[in-house]
Amino acid sequence: MTLHRIISIVVLFFGIANSTAQEYKLGKVTVAELQQKVHPKDSSAVAAILFKKGRTYFSYKDKIGFSAIHECEIKIKIYKKEGLEWANQRVKFYVGYENINNDQLAFSDAVTYNLEKGSIVKTKLESQGTFKNKINKYWKEKAITLPNVKVGSIIEYKYELKSENIVKFPDFDFQYEIPVDYVYYKTELPEYYVYKPLLIGYVPLETNAKLTSGTQVFDNQYGQSTSFSYKQIVSTYLGKNIPALKEEPFVNNIENYRGSIKQELERIRFPDQPVKDYTMTWEGVASTIFKDEKFAKEFKDTQFLLSDISRLLANVESPTERMNKIFAYVQNRMNWNESLDYYPDKGVAKAYADQIGNVAEINFILINMLRLAGIEANPVLVSTIENGYPAYPTRTGFNYVIAAAAIDGKQILLDASQKFTSPNILPINVLNWKGRLIKSNGTSQEIDLEPENPSRENFNLLVKIDDGGKIDGQVRIQRTDYDAYRFRVENNTKSQEEYLEKLEEQLGDLSITKYRIQNQKTNINEAIMETFDFTSNGQLEIIGGKFFINPLLFLTRGKNPFNQEVRQMPVYFGYKNIERFNLNIQIPEGYAIESVPKSMKIISEDKQVVYSLNCLIDEDKIQIMSISEVNSSTFAPEDYGMLKDFFQKIIVSQNEKIVLKKI
Repeated sequence: MTLHRIISIVVLFFGIANSTAQEYKLGKVTVAELQQKVHPKDSSAVAAILFKKGRTYFSYKDKIGFSAIHECEIKIKIYKKEGLEWANQRVKFYVGYENINNDQLAFSDAVTYNLEKGSIVKTKLESQGTFKNKINKYWKEKAITLPNVKVGSIIEYKYELKSENIVKFPDFDFQYEIPVDYVYYKTELPEYYVYKPLLIGYVPLETNAKLTSGTQVFDNQYGQSTSFSYKQIVSTYLGKNIPALKEEPFVNNIENYRGSIKQELERIRFPDQPVKDYTMTWEGVASTIFKDEKFAKEFKDTQFLLSDISRLLANVESPTERMNKIFAYVQNRMNWNESLDYYPDKGVAKAYADQIGNVAEINFILINMLRLAGIEANPVLVSTIENGYPAYPTRTGFNYVIAAAAIDGKQILLDASQKFTSPNILPINVLNWKGRLIKSNGTSQEIDLEPENPSRENFNLLVKIDDGGKIDGQVRIQRTDYDAYRFRVENNTKSQEEYLEKLEEQLGDLSITKYRIQNQKTNINEAIMETFDFTSNGQLEIIGGKFFINPLLFLTRGKNPFNQEVRQMPVYFGYKNIERFNLNIQIPEGYAIESVPKSMKIISEDKQVVYSLNCLIDEDKIQIMSISEVNSSTFAPEDYGMLKDFFQKIIVSQNEKIVLKKI
């Protein structure tokens, strides 16, 4: 799986680091740096991080114990006006703790450097340049805007984050949308705490570690200064010439691939105290969640659902039919308040009465009704695409919950919070690698969220060409599963007039009449079917009295979506897809077929992508059949060359002309 290729457990060895960061200091700006016009390794860069240095170490206070301090120093060069936005810097911090004090964040040493008449001019940030912003009830951010920033400026600043949370460190990012020349991160971790570092992304770092002595000095309860010593592990991470993380087509969430260091607390081992193990298994996650009364109680009191269940399922015996009726009922009754969570907010009973709730409340109602109907149903924890991958067993890595119904030995995945989902058709942003089914007995099961069956788009065209080059025809388009779901979501709020205006433009200024669509907003389990007639005067070229026609007409692929030389990130299609074209073209009287595209078939080595095109001639008719298959939702970066070549061959094939000549 691609995920395993981007998350590495860093194995640190004891020794002496062969590189230091002493030469990279704030305040050391040169005329040569200010005169530099373009980045030496990336001329397209609008700005660059000249260095980023981080340090994580511990402090100690009586009655509080250890706290973590995270320091960061950053120096940035602005090359182009588009890079001026880097004058605005934001750092978020957590304020939603229940048992410990909120994090504290402070900026310092914020300075802008400019070159004026050959001299370096410094502009310091005044205190009024900082402001706070509340993100939600758990997070705040502090922001600064560096003053007097121009193209050519160098800016630098430092911030310090103090946190009593030693379980979860803030991520140390070392890859950005601009290049990073030098990065250095140092952790000084007391022997009492054992952390597992996780290196995210594709950028390698030099890593070293050594065992040293540490000392803490603090005031005791009597105001007396006291101290203690211990062993600590000092680890360093160093990187140079880190390329910019650039947007690429077909990427699920770019944050999944950003170079970053995460620290996972595995255990605490104080002298003369039992070892406290923080390493969790997925079973441990499941057990912990169901022990939380806020979660578990929502599956206990279900009496308020009984009368509706009895009415809904009268004379319905089939488990599948029961599931479908319950799912449709909850989906139609409940309205999502657009809140993502796997914990209920106001509770399922009140949400049911109000007919509105968050994702957890709606899908818990669904689970409870399925259980009352005699169907085994359980919650499945999910991290949406926007939330990233849950890299290791953790309850905080999830932000969404769906339902799984077990029928005839199969798990059917359900999400009733969205209006266009159906059994085993989930929102696109939920198709994020794996989910975790959890049961009240503390067991759990990994659930593959990738759809098993491919979605299909079938295009059927009956086409007639007249002797003036005008084309008339009838079109039937069928979309199934996720292709149908995506169509419904994307066009739900559009009027038919708006949709047809856009469709005519996309297909090459056609004139569409007799448009009809079936199953767009009803019969959600069924395929969407579009039919229409069309007329076009621009679908062929006339050169020297001959007609030159693309075999798939306005459905011809004209541009390769993969045009980069190299690829950093996996290619994500979302789901498997089969695209089938069937065209019957009647040529005009007085014309003969001079040539048609060569029939061809392309199959990748592992059959993950397949393409074929066949042309058959029957007197004055041409039948064209073409199939494109993408049989995996995700491809590794090393498959990029194969995909690029595959799609280029499709384009060449589809742009090989049908040629008609006068007789």
